[in-house]
Amino acid sequence: MLKTFSITDIGKRRKLNQDYVFSSDKRIGNLSNVFIVADGMGGHNAGDYASRFTVETMVREIERSFEQSPVKIMEHAIKVANTELRQKAAEDSKLFGMGTTVVAATLLGRYLQVANVGDSRLYVINDKITQITRDHSLVEEMVRLGGIDRETARTSLDKNIITRAIGATETVDIDFFNVELSPGDTVLMCSDGLTNMLDDEEIMMIVSGQRDIVEKAEKLVVAANNNGGKDNIAVILIEPFAESAADK
Repeated sequence: MLKTFSITDIGKRRKLNQDYVFSSDKRIGNLSNVFIVADGMGGHNAGDYASRFTVETMVREIERSFEQSPVKIMEHAIKVANTELRQKAAEDSKLFGMGTTVVAATLLGRYLQVANVGDSRLYVINDKITQITRDHSLVEEMVRLGGIDRETARTSLDKNIITRAIGATETVDIDFFNVELSPGDTVLMCSDGLTNMLDDEEIMMIVSGQRDIVEKAEKLVVAANNNGGKDNIAVILIEPFAESAADK
């Protein structure tokens, strides 16, 4: 049995929540389920407009699609959202320069198909925590090139500079991942408002330490806020095999 729960929180420092989540365990178009986290950027209300508009456009395009391939469905939805978001920004000076990250996923039996643009993340957590997505950020590029280590990257002043975003350029480059899941796995999708406040080990301890999926999500938000809550926080938790995990 599939169990899911999603939550967003404004955090302790921001006046506006620019994170937007969509979570449906019901069929949308040709996808059996759809999960999306978007973290918007831009002045005034442009960031929250960007994240909401992008997610709503993606859901609309997924509903309309005749494609069978999850990769093609998600790719088309993201590309349409990118084009339409840029058109909105061109029409309204208040929205100029807006953009958003997107991490999207759909579950097909044991397999999770993931699409990612930006630095919002997807993890698989069981007896260890594994980051599936790769951040499209300046510090991640520096880590990959050996310029800085992972711990320095976490506290770098440049960690919020992302190298890819929906709305940033005319064409959008999307990463795709296909993950085989096992009983006991929990999938976490989140914005950097969570991962900038908690390291992977803290996240794993919280998720592993609670039995209830709602409590897991709420405790992640509380812990991020207790560590400073410097940004909006978005969390989607998915337990693909909730019954089989409980039966173990």
